[in-house]
Amino acid sequence: MGDWWSPLVLRDISLGIDTFEELVRDLGVSLALLKDRLEKFVNGDVLERVEYSARPQRFRYLLTTSGRELVTVLLALTQWGDRCHAPEGPPIVFRHHCGEVLEVSITCRTCSGAVHPEGVPVQPGPGGRSAPGTLVIAERLAGMA
Repeated sequence: MGDWWSPLVLRDISLGIDTFEELVRDLGVSLALLKDRLEKFVNGDVLERVEYSARPQRFRYLLTTSGRELVTVLLALTQWGDRCHAPEGPPIVFRHHCGEVLEVSITCRTCSGAVHPEGVPVQPGPGGRSAPGTLVIAERLAGMA
């Protein structure tokens, strides 16, 4: 997800633009770059490749369960970008199935309270380890245990 094209590819697929040809046309991305991103998403279980034509062989790219969860995060990021960096307004408006304009919010599943960074203390988790990318965090969390 750490590049410019990946969120756009997932956005398009979530909107039903799901063939290689449509993605190239919509995004204006190079064939090699799109092939690489799609392959990474398929290998990472974010997308699945489903054949829709045998001759010539053609595929659709569909979101997996993991991919659908990731799109939820992308909706939140999109709305952040629209609020902070789209002075003329959002280029796309998403509607919830209830009919209202979607306003993504992150809430606690247990108490339904809004989640804010200052209200989320951390503690060591079962998969925590001291390794590049988590060295200082691991040290600080170890001191909390």
